[in-house]
Amino acid sequence: MTTNDRPGDGGRPEPAPTEKVRPPRPKRARSSAVARSVAAAASIAAPEPVAPPAPAPHVLIIGGGGTGGALAHDLALRGLRVTLVERGEVTSGSTGKHHGLLHSGARYATTDRAAAIDCITENKILRRICPGSFEENDGLFVALTDEDVEFEKQFVEACWLCAVPTKRLGREAALRMEPGLNPNLRFAYQVPDATMDAMRVPLRFMATARRNGADIRPFTEVVAVTMTGRTVSGVRVRDHAAGRDYEIGADIVVNAAGPWAARVASLAGVNVPVVASPGVLVAVRGRHVNMVVNRLHAPGDGDIVLPQRLRTVVGTSSWIADDPDELAVRAADVELIVRESAALVPAVARAEVTATWSAARPLVQAPVPAARKRVATRREAATAPAAPAPAGAGRGLARDLRCFDHATDATPTEGFVTIAGGKATTLRAMAEAAADVVCSKLGLALPCRTTDIVLLPHSAWYSA
Repeated sequence: MTTNDRPGDGGRPEPAPTEKVRPPRPKRARSSAVARSVAAAASIAAPEPVAPPAPAPHVLIIGGGGTGGALAHDLALRGLRVTLVERGEVTSGSTGKHHGLLHSGARYATTDRAAAIDCITENKILRRICPGSFEENDGLFVALTDEDVEFEKQFVEACWLCAVPTKRLGREAALRMEPGLNPNLRFAYQVPDATMDAMRVPLRFMATARRNGADIRPFTEVVAVTMTGRTVSGVRVRDHAAGRDYEIGADIVVNAAGPWAARVASLAGVNVPVVASPGVLVAVRGRHVNMVVNRLHAPGDGDIVLPQRLRTVVGTSSWIADDPDELAVRAADVELIVRESAALVPAVARAEVTATWSAARPLVQAPVPAARKRVATRREAATAPAAPAPAGAGRGLARDLRCFDHATDATPTEGFVTIAGGKATTLRAMAEAAADVVCSKLGLALPCRTTDIVLLPHSAWYSA
């Protein structure tokens, strides 16, 4: 029997099984939309290479004091490339040697209203952007004599015109507020003065500028200005740390050298009417006041007393110096300052003198055309500036800031700007004025942003 024969079915063989064959699946037709997309992609040529954006204009700043540091900060925020050079350590010139007074503007309200308005405006801004940098102790203007009493009306009216707030205090109230005052005072006016460390506020500007890309080079002295015709194209510097000379090119060079501004300008064949007006300062042992104390009269010698930590600083005097590198501490000035300040705070006369020094103010000696003078809207209500000072005097020279675009000089020099005048209190405003001129010359509409951005702490300058 074969394997296909089974018993009982008549011996008929079983049919062999058949395989199921699937018909081939037809190809899915590509949608018309996909087909059009593929065709379009194939027809697009490779993109043309895009040229990198042009580098931002380069501004070189000469001077690593408060104004130079604030200008580096301002320009870096506006997106420009910034290099700052300073022949010594930063803040080693006049910036690091002032008494540390954050002016309310009251001191200059009767003699230089433009400067007074700048001071009260910047006083408020600096407190906002430099929190923790000030001892917000206020100031007192103290009347001692009949002449001081007669000055009261003029002082109060001038402060009102300059928007400097004042509060009159009787004798007893003034002594309760500041017990170290001369007990024979008549009355006093309270104003929003404050004290600060002379170096720490500028270092906050420097540190923030560097964080935003500014290249700050201390111990780098400008020895020549490079020019093409009457256009400044850069500087030649001497790196005192590395012992080598090299050139730095720039689209614009800004002279922010303080009392050395005239010397720097001469390297470009430019004259600027900036003079060095030194003053002597004296530090005595002990903290004999907690507020800034001024005499209620027009600015004079020895009429400021202010606390600095556990010392008291008194000052100052004023004269015109030929060379800001050769500033003497005149014995007669020290004697005068101690005597006059002791009339305000008697303990100064008995205190040990621990230090004396002098620092030069960079003051503008002569009026300049209105086209080259920064005049802010807030100044329009102020009266005309004080008359020019007599020869050899520094008190009569204006303290308001001046920015010179030397392209408008009688012999134009393009690519060169000088910023001078002002006070340590107005360093940010001076930087704004100079930055506005720089941007205008470069054809850039870039707004100032420094009024609201809080600065890094001064300690950030020392971090890598």
